This record gives sequence, C-alpha cells and structure tokens, in this order.
Amino acid sequence: MSYQKTIIRPLFTEKMSRLEESEQKYAFQVMKGVNKIEIKRAIEDKFDVEVAKVATMNRMGKEKNMTVKSGGRTIRTQGNRASWKKAIVTLKEGHEIDLLRGEVAE
Repeated sequence: MSYQKTIIRPLFTEKMSRLEESEQKYAFQVMKGVNKIEIKRAIEDKFDVEVAKVATMNRMGKEKNMTVKSGGRTIRTQGNRASWKKAIVTLKEGHEIDLLRGEVAE
C-alpha cells in the first residue's frame, strides 16, 4: 500500500506543535484499516526519515444536532460525524519533518 493511500493529512494542534519541538512526535490522520507497520513504511517513504515508534488511536465520531430555520419553520436534524484513526509518529534522533513546507531536515 502506498503512502498516498495510507496518510490522509497531518494534524496541526498546539499540543502537537509542542511535542514536535520537544519529543520529535508528529500526528497524522490515517486510513482506518492500516496497521503500525504500514504507517511506519509510509512515513519513511514519503518524508525520507527513520521512525522509532508509532502509536495509533481510533477516534469515535460524535453525534451532532443541527437546527435550520427555513421559510418560518424550524427543522431539527440529527447525525453522526465519521470515525477516524490517528497516528502519532516518533522519529529517531537527528530527523525532523517540516510539515508546513513538506521538507525534511536532518
């Protein structure tokens, strides 16, 4: 499986930016059916770095309510957000990824 089919997008949050600087950890949204070995290969192929560890977690989709006013009537609907899988990748010492520019620094 190629990295285009494995990695969906990188995740940018305040917590992850702190972990990137201090512990060389990067977060990605990945396809639901992939395992840690496939994620490791995909990251190493795409960014040309060495991966020390991969942690994964399945995030459950939330139930959402929505209210829309249309033509004087109020319509209430209910639905679910999709569930997704998150991978936190720890790189070996001396490797880092610049996710904003897509470049690798060694």
